[in-house]
Amino acid sequence: MTFIEKFMLLVFLGVFGIVVAVEVCLLFDYIRNFIKGKRSNFLRSKASIFFYVVGAIGVGCLIYGFFVEPTWVEVNHFTIKTDKLKNAKFRVVQFTDTHCDIKMRNEQKLIDTVKTFKPDVVVFTGDALNTKDAAKLFRGTMEALEANLAKLAIRGNWGWKGSDEELFGGTEFELLDGNKKVISKGGENIVFYGLKFGNASAHQNLLKYTSPDSYNVMLFHSPDLVEDVQGRNVDMYLCGHTHGGQIALPFYGALITFSKFGKKYEAGLYKVGETDLYTNRGLGVELLKARFFARPEIAVFDIVPE
Repeated sequence: MTFIEKFMLLVFLGVFGIVVAVEVCLLFDYIRNFIKGKRSNFLRSKASIFFYVVGAIGVGCLIYGFFVEPTWVEVNHFTIKTDKLKNAKFRVVQFTDTHCDIKMRNEQKLIDTVKTFKPDVVVFTGDALNTKDAAKLFRGTMEALEANLAKLAIRGNWGWKGSDEELFGGTEFELLDGNKKVISKGGENIVFYGLKFGNASAHQNLLKYTSPDSYNVMLFHSPDLVEDVQGRNVDMYLCGHTHGGQIALPFYGALITFSKFGKKYEAGLYKVGETDLYTNRGLGVELLKARFFARPEIAVFDIVPE
């Protein structure tokens, strides 16, 4: 967590704490005067009205953050043009940070979306489970996803790790960690390179022989390597990890990203040198089971000739 993230989190918690403390005092004052048979003048003041309004808005935000936004999935669709393709078009669907719990959250929406878009390649960029007991739900979801050419995955950093077989066995997802996958269509190729989160230092060897003539896609859980891979012929870099902050503020964005870059690549599409970086907000939630101004998402990319 960067210094700015720590500072903004403290400011947010401080303001929230003050509002809650004042509201508690107002209620205590009302109860005390009610018991004594008195009418509280403070309850009629402009200050009390202000804090009641703020408190009501806060309650509304809590209801929205816990019960509405976590399951309000957004599908973002992008067309990426490249001169490395002449005729073939590739459709890639990326999802990440499922953070499955025992109870289904957005898994069926993911299956339905992938079925609707009929992708050539489906990629998962890490963080599968919050609890071991959700492994069956995760495997069933992964198995139900359909792709014309390939299903690829990398490992993240959160939750019950499990073995590759326990998480991906029978799902037809191919795990990438220090290796590549060439996807062919219409006589043309795109190449996927992947690393698990704990193997970040291996990116130099992995990308040592990338061809400048092929369209190369890097899969890594967080955006933390995007500046390190410049000059390695990486055309697209797909990641997650930040959740878009999971809790974000209007006009400011993410409070916390857990990226070494802080808010620099918190969510969405960025141009970093020669690379199109996409930081996906993910589908699930961790720790705090809420989202606010950081809707869960699925990303669709059409990679087409320029």
